[in-house]
Amino acid sequence: MSVTPDRKQEIIKEFATKDGDTGSPEVQIAILTERITNLTEHFKTHKKDNHSRRGLLKMVSQRRRMLDYLRGKEEKRYQDVIARLGIRK
Repeated sequence: MSVTPDRKQEIIKEFATKDGDTGSPEVQIAILTERITNLTEHFKTHKKDNHSRRGLLKMVSQRRRMLDYLRGKEEKRYQDVIARLGIRK
């Protein structure tokens, strides 16, 4: 259900803006998206797991706030992230 350390390192390498970058909005959004995807798969078999569903909603909200921040800072980076993650059409 959570992101494995190996997978997290792959995501960081793919979305990092420079070496050693783990805190940029792009990296944080990508990691949250991976966690959201994993939880969404979990809910396909565990429909009544409302405690985890609350956590999912919090993650989606946090990702939305980060995307709004990135959109306000630099539109091009925002467009790049949503295109690479396939979040929106």
